Amino acid sequence: MAKEGKKKLIVGNWKMNLTVPEATILAERLKKEIVFVDGVETVVAPSFVSLYSVSETLADSAISVGAQDVFYEENGSYTGEVSAAMLRGLAKYCIVGHSERRIYFGESDRDVSQKVKALLTYDIKPIICIGETLREHSDGLSKVVAVSEAEAALRFVTKEDLENITFAYEPVWAIGSGKACHPDDAENVIQAVQKFIKALFGDKAADKIRILYGGSVNAENAKGFMKKNIDGFLVGGASLDHEEFTEIVKTTLKSS
Repeated sequence: MAKEGKKKLIVGNWKMNLTVPEATILAERLKKEIVFVDGVETVVAPSFVSLYSVSETLADSAISVGAQDVFYEENGSYTGEVSAAMLRGLAKYCIVGHSERRIYFGESDRDVSQKVKALLTYDIKPIICIGETLREHSDGLSKVVAVSEAEAALRFVTKEDLENITFAYEPVWAIGSGKACHPDDAENVIQAVQKFIKALFGDKAADKIRILYGGSVNAENAKGFMKKNIDGFLVGGASLDHEEFTEIVKTTLKSS
């Protein structure tokens, strides 16, 4: 279970899906179905073009808004990029280091650390994705990869920043595959990351960080994960179905 006093976090990553009207309709449905509850925080991350509409729709609701990515420079000649300064006021959270960004767009550990630094400068909370490929998993390197990526992402983070940091352990081989990591395996990797952060910053500071699980999460397998030391979920495809996503939130609430 998540540590007492630490809210569980459920994040819906809509990825490159939904037009602005479709995203607005989904946000409206979720707004009606997910109400304010103690112990669980809910976030949705639409595409950049839908951020404003979704933010307006979810204003004064139980659901916060996140962005799916950010560029680390404040402004300049970076065609197509979006800075943390631009996201401020629209997004409370921002996903960084997702494996799809690393694989398809060549994002490095250094890039991730710079993005984390930029987000913290503008009071936006980073959700940092870490996780191993299938080959790394087969070679028994899951913990090594997760800890290494976590260490790199925390390069510019101070002890005071930790309460605004969230990690999402997403084994690359499970994302979009329909095959989730076994809850025991996920817990073992998450515990290794927790142990590393405690060694770096101390127990009290490290306890403020939430570590989520992501990778083919659905309403059914969420029940098994919630029996483990996991602080919530980063949900992909299932977050596009308002009934399925709501059920995941309810499942998490029951376990808190």
